[in-house]
Amino acid sequence: MDHKDLDVWKKSMDLVELVYRLSSQFPSDEKFGLTNQIRRAVVSIPANISEGAGRKGDKELIQFLHIALGSLAELETHYLIAVRLKYCNINKEFEGVLLEVKRLLIGFRNYIQSK
Repeated sequence: MDHKDLDVWKKSMDLVELVYRLSSQFPSDEKFGLTNQIRRAVVSIPANISEGAGRKGDKELIQFLHIALGSLAELETHYLIAVRLKYCNINKEFEGVLLEVKRLLIGFRNYIQSK
């Protein structure tokens, strides 16, 4: 299975781009704080999808999809912190893509589990 063919991987890559654009407006003194954390969380999502897809079996893939879901939850929390601290405004595009990635991840995981 080539991870680059997976819709969930493609959409998570879109999310990476959105987060980098969004976090570029954070205060410069957050470069090693929240900016770093939110970027690491979002990059972890497609990275774990691709690593899981590159493994031997479905059991390993499912484990990496769970890790990606955890990173997605972490990303959402970092985003909500940034909004509360007024580092950015509520971003409906970001929220929509985040929810779509979550839906795709859960759907893909459920599909793999049911095989």
